Amino acid sequence: MRLRRGPFDELVERQLSLFVDDERELLLEADEAESAWIRSDRESAEEAYGDFQLVVDAVADRLVEVRDTYARTLADDKADEYRRAFAAGVKRRLGRYPSVVSDVEST
Repeated sequence: MRLRRGPFDELVERQLSLFVDDERELLLEADEAESAWIRSDRESAEEAYGDFQLVVDAVADRLVEVRDTYARTLADDKADEYRRAFAAGVKRRLGRYPSVVSDVEST
């Protein structure tokens, strides 16, 4: 059975591939901050989580910027459809960072 693809799915995949390439260092920083948080002891866990969350917030901010820049070029009804496709793509591609997904979905 072949899944039906939406009109923005291919575009979103290309955008996210470029994002992952362009923001490789930021995503690596997020992975390292997450590892540091997981390895932290009880006394430093809160600070390590805060550091991790700051990086994840930066990832989300950049993704929202990519999404909104393109969405502004579309009519309102198409922009909403694109935003939904973008959020779904982020969930597939970067779902290991739930707060990134929720930020992209909610803004």
